[in-house]
Amino acid sequence: MSNLNSKKITFESGATAWAPSYVGTSQIGIGTNIGAMSHIGKDVVIGTECKIQGSVYISDKTKIGNNVFIGPGVVVTNDKYPPSRGNWSPVTIEDGVVIGGNVTIVAGITLSANCVIGAGSVVTKSVPANEVWVGNPAKFTMKREEYESRRDGNE
Repeated sequence: MSNLNSKKITFESGATAWAPSYVGTSQIGIGTNIGAMSHIGKDVVIGTECKIQGSVYISDKTKIGNNVFIGPGVVVTNDKYPPSRGNWSPVTIEDGVVIGGNVTIVAGITLSANCVIGAGSVVTKSVPANEVWVGNPAKFTMKREEYESRRDGNE
């Protein structure tokens, strides 16, 4: 049996990942932190200051912007019609996106800047900037401004 004690791995960029994790041939920005038990596929680009919690699966060729939060247990897919044998449809996650825990993001969509995806959601369509989407399938529920007001206790 392997020793599963957490070990911190630091990349040349100053990004960190907690072992055990798999990080393919990917570009990871300064200040990004990847939680234990995560899988970062090949040719993934992750921006600066991202927080990727544990047990996250990010498929090959995914593009992630700066200052993105990805909660635990998130799955980002790249295959619309499995098994597609290399005909990938990668996901793009723009700057400032917040993704709650246990979200599934279906192949080929874009999460636009500063959108929020609620915990447990299944995202099947691209999400516009500054919107909050929740559910299965995920649907628009409010603007980011209202979300932040509620988060800060100003309901």
